[in-house]
Amino acid sequence: MAEKSTIQSGSPEPVAIKRIGAKYIAYLHTLFAYSAFFAALGVACYTHYHKIVQNEYFGYPDEWFPSVSATTGDRYPARAIFQILIALTSGPRFALVFLWYFYITHSAKTVSKGFGLSLLIVGIIRTVSCGGWVYITSTDDHLTHDIAMVIYLLCTLPWQVGVLYSSSYNNQTAVRWRKFLTFAFFTTLPPMIYFFIQHKVQKIPGAYTTYAFFEWSLILYDVAYDAVTAIEFQDFELFIVDKTGAALITESSVPFASNPDESISPSTLRIFALLPGFATETYLGTSLSVCLGIGPLRRLIAKYRGFFHFLSLIGVASYLKVDPVWRLSLTAIGLGVSLTTWCASWIESNKHTGDLERSALIWSLGLILHCVVKMAWYTENPIWPIMNKDNGGWNDVGIVLGIIACAEVLLRDHTVRQKTENGKDLISLSGINATSQFGSSFLAASGFGALLFALHSMFTDSSTIMRWTVDGYPNYGPEPVPWGVATIAALAFGLLLAPYRRLTTSIFWYLVGCGACVVFYSYSAWTAYYGGLVLGTYFVSIAPAIIRGISTQSPFKTLFSAFMIYNVLCLAHVWVVAYEFVPGGVYARERTDAILMVLMALTGLGVLNAHRQASLDVRKRLAQFHVLKYARSMTRLFVVGLIAISAVIASNRVSKAKTPVPYTTTEKSFTAAIWTIHFALDNDMWASENRMRDAIRDLELDVVGLLESDTMRIIMGNRDWAQSIAEELGYYVDFGPASMKHTWGCLMLSKFPILKSEHHLLPSPVGELACAIHATLDVYGQPVDFIVSHNGQDENYNDRIQQTTELARIMRTSPNPFVFLGYVVTKPRQEIYHLLFDDGDMNDIDPTDWDRWCEYIGFRGLRRIGYARISHGGITDTEIQSGKFQLVQNPKEYWTAQYNRIPETQVPTQLRYPSTFYGTGVRGHRYHVFNEPRYFEN
Repeated sequence: MAEKSTIQSGSPEPVAIKRIGAKYIAYLHTLFAYSAFFAALGVACYTHYHKIVQNEYFGYPDEWFPSVSATTGDRYPARAIFQILIALTSGPRFALVFLWYFYITHSAKTVSKGFGLSLLIVGIIRTVSCGGWVYITSTDDHLTHDIAMVIYLLCTLPWQVGVLYSSSYNNQTAVRWRKFLTFAFFTTLPPMIYFFIQHKVQKIPGAYTTYAFFEWSLILYDVAYDAVTAIEFQDFELFIVDKTGAALITESSVPFASNPDESISPSTLRIFALLPGFATETYLGTSLSVCLGIGPLRRLIAKYRGFFHFLSLIGVASYLKVDPVWRLSLTAIGLGVSLTTWCASWIESNKHTGDLERSALIWSLGLILHCVVKMAWYTENPIWPIMNKDNGGWNDVGIVLGIIACAEVLLRDHTVRQKTENGKDLISLSGINATSQFGSSFLAASGFGALLFALHSMFTDSSTIMRWTVDGYPNYGPEPVPWGVATIAALAFGLLLAPYRRLTTSIFWYLVGCGACVVFYSYSAWTAYYGGLVLGTYFVSIAPAIIRGISTQSPFKTLFSAFMIYNVLCLAHVWVVAYEFVPGGVYARERTDAILMVLMALTGLGVLNAHRQASLDVRKRLAQFHVLKYARSMTRLFVVGLIAISAVIASNRVSKAKTPVPYTTTEKSFTAAIWTIHFALDNDMWASENRMRDAIRDLELDVVGLLESDTMRIIMGNRDWAQSIAEELGYYVDFGPASMKHTWGCLMLSKFPILKSEHHLLPSPVGELACAIHATLDVYGQPVDFIVSHNGQDENYNDRIQQTTELARIMRTSPNPFVFLGYVVTKPRQEIYHLLFDDGDMNDIDPTDWDRWCEYIGFRGLRRIGYARISHGGITDTEIQSGKFQLVQNPKEYWTAQYNRIPETQVPTQLRYPSTFYGTGVRGHRYHVFNEPRYFEN
């Protein structure tokens, strides 16, 4: 392993006194690593077999083989043995990481120093994160253990692919082994994930044992992959140097010539000593644009895009984590990887313009398909991380389809590379070179950032532009079903126009888009919807041209600017409503008009850049991208298919929707309620509309006001969740103030026809805008008025005074029987309370209930039957308050009610509250505070 010198040298120059074969470090690493895992396995099975095969659901004999974590982290002495041996492994591991950098950048010279440094950083992070999950076990700190494990797995993909990419193809044995082990490692992940789901979600006995075998195989492949380094290091040696020159040497010993060309400066070792800390901070500050600014890394991602799309599936798989923080973090990682992969593909495929347009068209088709899928799932995407099997999610199906799609891309790209000369990419052999920079990086970035925001905020659901512009009855506007088909058709039409860049980048077409935006903002209901349709057509039509624009610019500068613009627009999009909770928010208060103007101005800059580029392409005979003919044909075929599918979905939903019928048709009674539902996400951040539906159904609510209901924004996923409740239970819907009215929303579901309604923005000089719906319903032939309102917060007392004064005015001036369902923020018998009930000429449903703070129910001109408070069941942090009422022949006689309570036995059975909610209730909902409903004589 080492040679000792025998000849004395008086030379003052540094001399090598020992040389060590680098391959032995790889051998040492492999020996320690395998010893650590398999020694721990043997000891653990011998000392605690039944304990380490036991999991949260099953034990021996259903489960009979332990997982890696149970073996290495749960029990002494196996844990100690493993940790000691892994500690011994760390030295050779770090040595291999650094030696590989020197090998690929100085010896074999297979890649640039920039790429080598990037791979070195990944290797260091990967090694350090291994220490994280080894020495912080799941028993010590489950979250930290899992974070370290996820970082390790995330780094394994770029490490293995990067090492394969930088391997010397002169050594085909090593390359073949690396390809095989990489393929084995990543094809093992899908079945491993599948069996983990079978265990964790389906709770199938024995599934975890099968999962464990796949998990252990990953260890084998991972360590073996690094062991292959020994093959490439056969002729790679290290020298131990005496800088005094006083060592014994042989004639064959080499002076300090491991750096013969002086390419390594004297300070290099000091730099590498500081590198780990610098690398970790750099990692924390990385972004999409930084990753794509590294040419070799960008080309690697584009070349092996199937691998990186596969890695992005971690965002889909995040639903397996119940903890919302974990789900959010994993989703963010998956989205980041997906965006990086798409952008890298666009930039690299710019060398072949047909591939670029094809990719842009597919990306746009994905948007339309997303809208179609959401229409089928009542505006939820079934593979989102807020979905699971209990609320209608198809997450496991999404993962399987994603794996199949990634495998197809991998195989297709591999086949293309095999058919080209010397394994070069097809794009470099196309004969079309469009890589030269043209135009302005800032203009291109402006256009792409604006485009991404426009599509995300307004066109990721077929009903968003309807809810942004909805108005009161009877001029309510289009219903999401069936008119969502028109939205999808408009987006599809824009995609058909997209290849005609001379049209889509023209000043005429831009003015059409600006005009549509003006109509969309300035009008409401149907007229605004028509403007929104044209606007959707416009933005989709310019997408390929805008993408073409960014693909010819400096990736770092352009994408950094584009995503910063997108992020600022997203923040402004939230701040128009949430201005009270953010610094400087007052300047964005209710300024959707300003956002749309900035949006169109930035879009214009991008279109100007794209127009110049299109003109240049025409002169170069590259008009319309010279796209492969089949790409446009397939686009047309898919467009027709998606429109047809959306029409079938809409027809099916219309046919299955229940006709609104009151729950109790006798006695002319009805049940009303108020509930703050916190954007249809429960306390664990799962989509909650199915649970809400069940509670509303079991309580037999005929009219219900739902507050904090506007989810038609990016941060809430553009989800019109009320569609499912309305169609499945049979309700008329009044969405309330439109999303462009800058409130958090109030919504009313009614079993009775809505004769007319008015959407109010209550006076809010300081705080956030308060909203209200004042609707007149046809209740068994009698017009009855309802108000659903959400007043401001406790911090803005003057706002709440003015808002309550306006509510009282509306109620006082109505001639009809009236029900108030609102969120007032006051204690009983305080100033705001008296403003509401006394000035509004209303009766409190239960003036003896002193325990209220937010929600209140008032009435007049009706017979009060009962009052109940029902716990939220974990859906929100706010209870349901409900009142039962009955029509009377002479409403004026019941204008002022008397408080006379009666026992439930004196109430007719059909007028009582459901008995389901007594005691412990159902699904976490129960009668609380009083633990039973209260009933009244009048």
